[in-house]
Amino acid sequence: MGSGVAGVPLRELGLVILVAAALTYLTTGIIRNVMVRSGVMGEIRERDVHTMPKPRLGGVAMFTGFICAVFLADQLPALTRGFQPITPEMSAVVWSGFAIVIVGVLDDLLELDAITKLLGQFFAAIIMSLLGVSWTLAYVPFGDGTTVLLDTFSSTIITVLFTVTLINAINFVDGLDGLAAGLGMIGGGAILVFSLTILHDQGGMVSAYPPAIIAASLVGICLGFLPHNFEPSRIFMGDSGSMLIGLLLAAASTSASGKINMSLYGAVDVVALMSPIIVVFAAVLVPLLDLVMAVVRRTLQGRSPFAPDKMHLHHRLLSLGHTHRRVVLVLYLWVSVVAFGAVAFSIVPPLAAGLGISAAILVALTITWAPVRRAQLERRTNAQTYS
Repeated sequence: MGSGVAGVPLRELGLVILVAAALTYLTTGIIRNVMVRSGVMGEIRERDVHTMPKPRLGGVAMFTGFICAVFLADQLPALTRGFQPITPEMSAVVWSGFAIVIVGVLDDLLELDAITKLLGQFFAAIIMSLLGVSWTLAYVPFGDGTTVLLDTFSSTIITVLFTVTLINAINFVDGLDGLAAGLGMIGGGAILVFSLTILHDQGGMVSAYPPAIIAASLVGICLGFLPHNFEPSRIFMGDSGSMLIGLLLAAASTSASGKINMSLYGAVDVVALMSPIIVVFAAVLVPLLDLVMAVVRRTLQGRSPFAPDKMHLHHRLLSLGHTHRRVVLVLYLWVSVVAFGAVAFSIVPPLAAGLGISAAILVALTITWAPVRRAQLERRTNAQTYS
């Protein structure tokens, strides 16, 4: 199966996305029916905004779609170069994904305590690192720019901390219908675009295949789950799904930026040279920001950093006057602006990328504050009417 651009298997990656989406969509419906008939419904938690119990375990369907998409990729002529014996990365992602989904399923069904769940997250991240997905190279953008080779211990520590952080970032932000799935799809899409750029610029370099496969599969499973989960949702992904998204984002980011020698990346602009590192954080900036704010807020209040509350970004947007669905769309917009804005520096000239991002930020700000502006105009109109 060919591609439209030398070194970039577009049609194969498109097929991976399609299969992941279709199987996730079908499997989610089956799991939902089984859960409803068995009466296993998720209880309403204090931090939730929904009022009716709904089944969880959508993450099991997402993982099923992911496994099938990965199996398909291993059978395709170009994408098979992203698997063993050439590279162990996809095996590492599959096994670590299996571990995090098991932890998530136990939490969805039994409500694990925070420490137990955190230990499970560390276990999955360690599996991923030890089996082959690790930050082995770190680009230092100072001076002329150098690439540092990390030893095994440092590589594992950095990878595990990075992965657990992203797992919790997505898990923390999973509070509105369709939010986590949409953020995962956008973040995965940004990393996929970056991976395609690397494949094109460096003539189909083998190390760029795993992040492209991981990101394409992530986009697919999120796309397939969204019809079931977008407001009003019929099923939740649960921690099994949100933690899987976080782990796959970490895996794709690590594989894309942690093994590529950035000194070989051909752009001369400083921002373009740093874009592989920037996109790692840009793709998940909103949930990461929400996570940091939540930890600081709860710590200052003398509470556990993992204690739930209703002060997340999506709760604040609801208080501004946005509807449930508009809050999700606004967060989609901001994540898209930041993630694809970072990638743009690797694709188009810096001036064009900067102008595009500036325009996108203005549009996002206008849409975000629209309810506040509308309320102010209504108050002025009412005041003039009764004056």
